[in-house]
Amino acid sequence: MRYDEPLFRPPSEADSFILQATLGCSWNACTYCAMYRDKQYRVRPLDDVLADITEAGGRFADLVRHVFVADGDPLGMDMGHWEPILRALAQAFPRLRRVSTYATARNLLEKTPEELQRLRELGLSLLYIGPESGDDVTLRRIAKGATAAEHAEAARKAREAGMDQSLIFLLGAGGRERSEEHARASGRLATAMDPKFLSTLTLTVVPGTPISRLEDQGRFELPDVHELLQEQRWFVEEAQPSGAIFRSNHASSYLPIGGRLPRDRDSILAAIDEALAGRVALRPEWSRGL
Repeated sequence: MRYDEPLFRPPSEADSFILQATLGCSWNACTYCAMYRDKQYRVRPLDDVLADITEAGGRFADLVRHVFVADGDPLGMDMGHWEPILRALAQAFPRLRRVSTYATARNLLEKTPEELQRLRELGLSLLYIGPESGDDVTLRRIAKGATAAEHAEAARKAREAGMDQSLIFLLGAGGRERSEEHARASGRLATAMDPKFLSTLTLTVVPGTPISRLEDQGRFELPDVHELLQEQRWFVEEAQPSGAIFRSNHASSYLPIGGRLPRDRDSILAAIDEALAGRVALRPEWSRGL
């Protein structure tokens, strides 16, 4: 495949065929994110994308079950790109079960209900969305580009189109100053967005990002380990999805935990309490990463 690196995918897409339909991120302003800062955003020529699908189909037609469409937020592509891509994927991979992509509240809201329903009919079934926070003050500070209410509305449109969502919230994104407000509001937004999959990651301040410069200036302070665990507890207390698979086992997490919410809430909170009390070994710093 003709990949333009760096190339990113969610951990759950490890066995997927990665189709790079766009390069970079059309927003690319989030203060904590370093993923696409060295890339100029553009939609790849449709003929090139279709050629990649044809090549992959010729080599792996019966092996591919899942396809992840990259880079940062391909949902923003117009329907003139999406429709032929999805049709080509269905033709190239007869055993295809799922097509997924990153999405933002902004590009979800820009699509009409009819367009989203058409994308779902053609096979786009899972959207990875990173609100990161449900606290509007924090969302403004990290330059997410959408409010909590806009994220909730975007999720409603996705649900009504029949698309599943996998949500990511970022422990520590509010800094020490708004730690509790950020964590509790994030749990409430998770409730409103009501995803099928829900996860928390832990903020890593990457050198060269705007949030790193704020930290250097003393204008942002990352919560310590104990405070991040408390944020996790507040988040789980507040999150009331109708039935979500919850994970906090990313490499950035100090305490790998998971279960289903609301079914396993009590056991998840008990595990966090054990960690807060110092009775559970946390992931050491050397083994943590982005």
